[in-house]
Amino acid sequence: MTAIASATAGASSPDATSANAPNATPYTFEEKRKRIFAIFAASSGNLVEWFDFYVYAFCAIYFAPSFFPKSDPTVQLLNTAGVFAAGFLMRPIGGWLFGRLADRKGRKTSMVTSVVMMCVGSLVIACLPTYAQIGAWAPALLLAARLLQGLSVGGEYGTTATYMSEVAMRGQRGFFSSFQYVTLIGGQLLAVVVVVVLQQVLDEAELKSWGWRIPFVIGAIAAVVALMLRRTLTETASTQTRAAKGAGSVAELFKHHKRAFFVVLGYTAGGSLIFYTFTTYMQKYLVNSAGMSIKTASNVMTACLFIYMCMQPLFGALSDRIGRRSNMLLFGALGALMTVPVLSNLQSVGSPLMAGVLITLALAVVSFYTSISGIVKAEMFPPEVRALGVGLSYAVGNAIFGGSAEYVALGLKSIGHESYFYWYVTAMMGVAFMVSLLLPKQASYLHHDK
Repeated sequence: MTAIASATAGASSPDATSANAPNATPYTFEEKRKRIFAIFAASSGNLVEWFDFYVYAFCAIYFAPSFFPKSDPTVQLLNTAGVFAAGFLMRPIGGWLFGRLADRKGRKTSMVTSVVMMCVGSLVIACLPTYAQIGAWAPALLLAARLLQGLSVGGEYGTTATYMSEVAMRGQRGFFSSFQYVTLIGGQLLAVVVVVVLQQVLDEAELKSWGWRIPFVIGAIAAVVALMLRRTLTETASTQTRAAKGAGSVAELFKHHKRAFFVVLGYTAGGSLIFYTFTTYMQKYLVNSAGMSIKTASNVMTACLFIYMCMQPLFGALSDRIGRRSNMLLFGALGALMTVPVLSNLQSVGSPLMAGVLITLALAVVSFYTSISGIVKAEMFPPEVRALGVGLSYAVGNAIFGGSAEYVALGLKSIGHESYFYWYVTAMMGVAFMVSLLLPKQASYLHHDK
């Protein structure tokens, strides 16, 4: 796979426009095969990372009483959502730590380390004693495990996005980079599927007693497989880039690329908020606000997430034709227009089929962003600070707005103002649109040809 390393080293540099131009040397069949395999190996590890992270959200309904013994179900969910949010607060640290590691020691080293940490976090949660067994230590240890997972996934996004953008073939970077979210969503989908299967073979009492532990065990085992795959990856960052002065440095990032950092932070805030609203929070919303049973809500979300996953390559390929900036503008504008109507109608929807249609419509709009989330960020930074720039800006926006989505929504619901959350998401979509206007029409780095 030496061809990958040599080719991407050139394509990753600021002055690589000519290397990516339409008259550049075509890829050989062998080069294409190696690049596609590298994307598969990187994204399969991404799937496992996000499966482990999202299993918590989908199993929270069952294990909440074991760690937070309160009589009010909403209070229990608020507590578990708080721990979920705490995991997000570690993401900026993970984005910095793993971004620096990826820029200075290599993308491969960073990705291998992050998947090991996620494995440990999942295994700890799977084996945790309950509140009844060890008292306050139970929620404390749960929090510690989530912080470890948050640190891991905080570094996972930026490094994987950077690696996949560098290894993807020119002219098709939007399409191939979209597989980061195919596997990210696939991790969510797999988490839902595992829960749905368990719901079919175990009753609710068994799920609340011990069944909720099974998905965490599965995640820990799958992480070992992902580790083996990632060890086969070829490094895309050149030795020269890793040795450059300021590589992986926050000071270098803010000295020369401050504007890019805040642009990415701006649209990530809205993108993360609406993504978590219509994915992880949506199952709870269908149960608590729309009045669906847990099983029905899980079935609806399984179907919606599968369709959403399949959308990503289509919207990624669209960005290769119309440009990343156009994708982002459509995302911000349509997201601002559809959020309140969709969430309002979901609250009173009686049919699971209609609920699925509304959620799928919303996720189609979100796809304008998620399909190119990694590549649109990677194109903003040069290789010596790319993983750091992508990872840190994403982690900060994601931690503040994505990680708090459930907590804010449930908090507003508990005080009788649930509709305020709809307008909050709408306002952030407006921000995403305004920030997207600042995106360059032609990417400065990782120049994409149409």
